[in-house]
Amino acid sequence: MAIAYREIIYEIDSTLCTECIGHYEEPTCIKVCPIDCIIVDPKHLESEEQLMERFVLIHHSDKL
Repeated sequence: MAIAYREIIYEIDSTLCTECIGHYEEPTCIKVCPIDCIIVDPKHLESEEQLMERFVLIHHSDKL
């Protein structure tokens, strides 16, 4: 899972996060965050194409 509960915070594993591309219109973390603290890391910007490639690798690798 890309989002995991750790002690008192949630952590997002950037190697698994697809920003919900392929699943939802809006990233789930942003939608459910009660304090609006999810920010984009300018050092790790990815295109929609890159995120979709990750989605396919994670969720469809057994079908390739």
